[in-house]
Amino acid sequence: MFVVIEGIEGSGKSTLLSGLAQWLRGRGQEPLLTFEPGGTPAGRAIREVFLNRSIAIGPLTEAFLVNAARAQHVAAEIRPALEAKRIVLCDRFTDSTLAYQGYGRGVDLGVLRTLCDTATGGLTPDLVFVVDVPVTVALSRIRTRAEAPDRIEAESTDFHERVRRGFLELARTPHHSVLDGTLAPEALLEEAIRELRGHASARAR
Repeated sequence: MFVVIEGIEGSGKSTLLSGLAQWLRGRGQEPLLTFEPGGTPAGRAIREVFLNRSIAIGPLTEAFLVNAARAQHVAAEIRPALEAKRIVLCDRFTDSTLAYQGYGRGVDLGVLRTLCDTATGGLTPDLVFVVDVPVTVALSRIRTRAEAPDRIEAESTDFHERVRRGFLELARTPHHSVLDGTLAPEALLEEAIRELRGHASARAR
């Protein structure tokens, strides 16, 4: 099963991802825990450029960078894990490109979908969790972090609002589940586990 967690910066994706991985390990599974852009040495090198505030990058360049990382990620990590019958838990995937570069930056969604389909070879997640929080909450969380905001985190409130709306628009499909990211981490994890169990049961029928 391929499970992706999406959401704006500061939504709580990483905490939920770690909690799901721990829960699965407690049930004898050994999931692949990965992230985008990154997940491979090439992807992590691209991530350094992508998030560097000192480098000016245009919207379409952003899309090409993340999809270059994605192509390597799918080929080297995600597909082999799925073929080995492992559960894959991924922090961000194609919805992030559509939300950030499409809804956020204004790049044509059709162009982005074609680019993403090329990079993934048509691979789509079985289940996508969208961890949703108000932008004011997300930005407040970012400000409490020890490290300085990266290039995306430092964007305007209006930008993050557009991205949030994009995620919610994209979540209108049966394989998406919107979760309340203002919940306590334990409650958020419980909700995700319920959804994951229900999805797994439906797949098994």
